[in-house]
This record gives sequence, structure tokens and C-alpha cells, in this order.
Amino acid sequence: MTLDALLQKAARRLQAAGSASPRLDAEVLLAYVTGHDRTWLYTWGDRECPPWEHARFDALIAARIQGQPVAYLTGEREFWGLKLATSKDTLIPRPDTETLVEAALRRVATRKGRLLDLGTGTGAIALAFASEQPGWQVYGVDLRPGAVALAQRNAETLALNNARFMQSNWFSAFEKGGERFDLIVSNPPYIAADDPHLHQGDVRFEPTSALVADTGGLADLLYLVGAARDYLADAGWLMLEHGYRQAASVRAALAEAGYQAIESIRDLSGHERITLGRRQEPAPARNGPVVLP
Repeated sequence: MTLDALLQKAARRLQAAGSASPRLDAEVLLAYVTGHDRTWLYTWGDRECPPWEHARFDALIAARIQGQPVAYLTGEREFWGLKLATSKDTLIPRPDTETLVEAALRRVATRKGRLLDLGTGTGAIALAFASEQPGWQVYGVDLRPGAVALAQRNAETLALNNARFMQSNWFSAFEKGGERFDLIVSNPPYIAADDPHLHQGDVRFEPTSALVADTGGLADLLYLVGAARDYLADAGWLMLEHGYRQAASVRAALAEAGYQAIESIRDLSGHERITLGRRQEPAPARNGPVVLP
């Protein structure tokens, strides 16, 4: 069977199974099996597929029909133009999270600085930022050792030597009030435990600990708003990804905690997905009355 015919057949099977992107899924999986990119598949679509590749491709299509994420089947995902290794220890990087990277880059005022990515997973946010700002020191932390190892491996593969990853329960690896960061970013768990989306699509196969938070999904977001002030430099930014109905709650928490320049940014679908605020020290108290000229 030719590559074109194989793709058409696989896309029909995936569509019948309810895939939201049947042709794309089929192309990514066949490109992985053949060791070529999708452009090569278009160019050489009339080539016959060897039996062993055909069999391997069929097995992957069957796994995808059962709901297995493409990124777990291939062990990789592209994010910000970077090819990242993935595993079941981490969330799958998604295009909407690139909005967080864009927001961070827009607020870079100097060639050198320090960024901390909390709950780094594959290292996607940290590595995307590090690739654009080689003069910055970039740190990524995660509670899961498997995620830390994966992120570090991605950094080494991409030769991004300004990125470092370590195990930490949020800020626990850092001295409170000691180490300061110009930017703190995070895509923390923000889904409520009873959210029906947890039983749909790729999310079914991703680590629950990286998805679900208490207080209707707000617990980790609210914790980070309060705790980050002790680790942000003056005029440093806190930037949080959250659910599409949580922006108002995060803005309110930032305001209550004393952050300034608070705003929410919309994702590729038009939803408020990123909320940020700037830490500023309160003005020093004056000694004695103000004397007007």
C-alpha cells in the first residue's frame, strides 16, 4: 500500500473513532514510523510502505483510537519550534501555553536576569524562554523526579546551557527571602476534581497530580500568588496560566496580595488564559509631616 493510501485509510479510522484531528494524527504517526517529516510524506506519497513499517503504523493507529495521546506514542512534541521529549510523567505541552512564553518575553527589560518556572514538566516554558534569552539564568522545578530528569535531558539535547532543572515542592529548594527572580512563571494544576474534561481526550492519560487542584481548581494558583512575593525581585513579574473561567479570581487574588499592573491575556481561542502582576515594594514611610513649598 502506498503512503498516501495508508494515510487516507488511517485518517478515516481515526475520524470514525472521534479524533479531532484525524489527518494530522495519522501524518505525525507515519512520519515517526518512517523517520521522515510530514513534508517528505507529501513528496513521496506514491511510495510503497514496507510491511514492517505498515504493521508498526497500524499498531500506533490502534493505540490512538483507544485514546493514547500522539505525544506519548511518539515520545516527543514540538513547542515554540523546539522538539521536546515527552513521557507519562509530564503534561503534554500545548500551543496555548506559548501565550505564557510570549508574555514573559515581552516583559524582558534587560539582557540578563533570572526566571523561575514552577512545575516545569518537560521544561517547555523554561526552555522556550532560555532559547530566546541566552543571557538569562533559567531555572525549572518540579516535584516529580521523572519530570526533572526529562526536562534536564531536553535542555542537554537542545544545548541550552543557561537552563537548569531541580526537584522542588514549589519554592522549597530556595531560601525564602534570599534568592530573587525577575520573572516567575507557572502552568500549575488548575482543574477541579469533578471537572468532566478529566475523562475526555488526551487528559485521561496525563498525570492527575499535574492537572487537579483543590478549591475548585484554584488552590495552587492562590498559593503561588501569596508565596511568590518572597521570591520575586522588586518590580518582578508573576505570570500564571489558569482555566478559562478563573481569570477574575486570579486577578482578585493578585490585587489583594498587593501586586500592580495586573492584567489577563487571551489564548489562541480567545479565552483569558494568562494572568500576571508586578511585585512592588511599598513606598517607604515618611518621617514627620510633609512640608509643602
